[in-house]
Amino acid sequence: MQKIANFIRDTQNSLAARVKITALKRPIKLVAGADASCYGNNIIGSACLFTYPSLDKLDKIDESIVIQETDFPYIPGFLSFREAPALIGAIKGLRHMPDAIIVDGQGIAHPRRIGLASHIGVLLDTVTLGAAKSRLIGTYEEPGMEKGSRSPLFDSAECIGVVLRSRTGVRPLFVSPGHLIDIDGAVDMVLSCLSRYRLPEPVRCAHNAASAARQQREAILLGPPSE
Repeated sequence: MQKIANFIRDTQNSLAARVKITALKRPIKLVAGADASCYGNNIIGSACLFTYPSLDKLDKIDESIVIQETDFPYIPGFLSFREAPALIGAIKGLRHMPDAIIVDGQGIAHPRRIGLASHIGVLLDTVTLGAAKSRLIGTYEEPGMEKGSRSPLFDSAECIGVVLRSRTGVRPLFVSPGHLIDIDGAVDMVLSCLSRYRLPEPVRCAHNAASAARQQREAILLGPPSE
């Protein structure tokens, strides 16, 4: 088991060494949201594709769902090895490859700077960022309660992201760059993708699709109610 654990850690460190945090190099015309849900040993990967920066709900142009069985256990700090394959499958199932992907998870706001968004970004060699609903690591001061208020997220002296109030009066999001984008670019993209909900619209769409797929599969497994 220790050899396997060492291999996984070494693989993660190797991926982390390939992460590039930099200003955007090209315009973004298509953005996808990606989210995962699980039931038993199955991972549901969901991706929703939108035009950018126009994110009216009618501008959703595609949706993709992939369900994969996994034997990789839940291990804190190594979630990407469990969820990334299904998410990558869903992203590749879209009719068009997105120019950027917003992942419901961490970018570099991770102990080894390789959260789910960074992991996917490196493997697909594309722009990714994380918009997580909860903090994995780091310290911060609570941002103001108004939408758009923000404060830096630090790990020791290093700024690894931003705590962003995406809707007035609700809990903030933890935004961090994943790959081929910087912190300011990640925050700007999340703000551009917000509607009247807490989550960026592409991520909200992917979250709802993954949740609906999980509920449908669970209903099939349970079977019809007994008389």
